[in-house]
Amino acid sequence: MSTAMVAAPALPRLLTANQRPESLNEHLQHVGPPPTSRSEADRWELIATLERSGLRGRGGAGFPVGTKWRSVATQARMAGGKAVVLANAAEGEPASAKDRVLLARRPHLVLDGALLGAQAIGAAEVVVYVCRGMVETRRTVESAIHERRAARLKEPRVRIALAPDRYVAGEESAAVHRINGGDAKPTFLQFRPFERGIHGAPTLVQNVESLAHAALIARFGDDWFRETGRESSPGTCLLTVHDTIHQPRVHEVEFGSTIGEVLRASGPAPDPQAVLLGGYFGAWLPWAKAENLVLDYAALRAAQVSLGCGVLLALPVDRCGLAEGARIFSYLARETAGQCGPCVYGLRAVADVFWRLAFGRVRASDVSQIESWAQQIVARGACRHPDGAIGMLRSCLTTFAGEIRDHLQRGPCPAALHAQPVAPIPGPEEGWR
Repeated sequence: MSTAMVAAPALPRLLTANQRPESLNEHLQHVGPPPTSRSEADRWELIATLERSGLRGRGGAGFPVGTKWRSVATQARMAGGKAVVLANAAEGEPASAKDRVLLARRPHLVLDGALLGAQAIGAAEVVVYVCRGMVETRRTVESAIHERRAARLKEPRVRIALAPDRYVAGEESAAVHRINGGDAKPTFLQFRPFERGIHGAPTLVQNVESLAHAALIARFGDDWFRETGRESSPGTCLLTVHDTIHQPRVHEVEFGSTIGEVLRASGPAPDPQAVLLGGYFGAWLPWAKAENLVLDYAALRAAQVSLGCGVLLALPVDRCGLAEGARIFSYLARETAGQCGPCVYGLRAVADVFWRLAFGRVRASDVSQIESWAQQIVARGACRHPDGAIGMLRSCLTTFAGEIRDHLQRGPCPAALHAQPVAPIPGPEEGWR
């Protein structure tokens, strides 16, 4: 592989100070052109570089990126060379804005990553999958695609596909099903997308932040990527940070930072009582446990939490954690794809009891009822939706056990009934197309 010599960017790597979209010329001046693949050996070397870098997917699962690319490339070779890249920007998590901010500022970096993925697996098509409600983001990507066509770059076809603004629409099988003409719902597939995806071809489904990292690693190498972060968690990640005072902001954070350091990076703010890490499929942690928790895959796994979709939401001391948890869980119950009984009926039943626990007439049996139903729901859906919702609920019941006791004794607290909610909850969305 070959590329022009350009100085590797210092931190931050993914984000720029400019709030406006970076043009193609600005992008090339900033990081130089992507490497050109002249042989099949070059394509496999790119994959090996990603494997050595230790880059993990930033869409929620944290799966090694190089391993995924190698799997799809191998499948594509077996399928006679047909393959597709799906750049996943369907950010259905209401508390997250990192993917849309990245696309809004550096669309060409994301497209570079997607097109390098196409080179590596032998794909002739790239699909950028964007939520319908992200109107400005879509326009930015369209403009970037037109810029590249006008520059007559020799690249595979790139097109945009729209996702409904639904929580599960970005799940990989849901994304493939939508692009193939169906509803954006997870499917009961005999084959995973890396085996048979869009048009039945092996499909590389990769979050857009992961692709942006890959575009930089392809230019500057795996050693450069590992200069920041930790051995088990190299590089940086994007986090959508909701502290106790400021508007939510997207930060590029070096792995190895603590949650306390990340929250204070937004500026002075009172310490919270708890934080929600990983979004609405994440976990609530009391501040005493969260403040010095290191953002590192191994450390998070030991604490039985995960980075998830890169959300860090702080709960002020004057809010009710039960109320926030009940609102989030009711939203997740509403967002079921409607395909599995335990998810459709189980989540709704749990949500009703959870809502009563937070806002209504509390019964002594409510907590045991929730826990009993939760055990019957987990691992019984077509996708991770019920599991993620139940995981958040269980962490809420543990972290806010004191609030449960107070609600049982005195009824709903004033904060539950009157305080402004912290977690963003979108209105109902109709349709799955």
